[in-house]
Amino acid sequence: MTKPPELDLLIREAYRALDEKKAEDIVALDLRRVSDSLDFFLIATGTSTPHLEALERAVRERLAEIGIRPYGVEGPSSRWVLLNYGALLVHIMSPEAREFYDLEGLWADADRVVLEPTA
Repeated sequence: MTKPPELDLLIREAYRALDEKKAEDIVALDLRRVSDSLDFFLIATGTSTPHLEALERAVRERLAEIGIRPYGVEGPSSRWVLLNYGALLVHIMSPEAREFYDLEGLWADADRVVLEPTA
């Protein structure tokens, strides 16, 4: 399955924002083959509450620069922030929340999307 160019840009820019702010274990999942209602997840770990907040802010600011605003934001909390960009859901989680909810395990049949770190 191919992604529309605007979705590719959305995923790439959200990834870069997370990478530049030192998010840990950034994973992109293509859910289209295994879900009728979800397209892509971008999952990242923040090391503290201030780090989670900085990661959320970085994604929102980076995507706002290219004219994209979230449809909704769940949280923020000290454990998990969910940014809803329609076809892309960005999950920014504490290490404990990420281990407990295990989204990668829950969606183990999804395809992983290879993204390049920023230089």
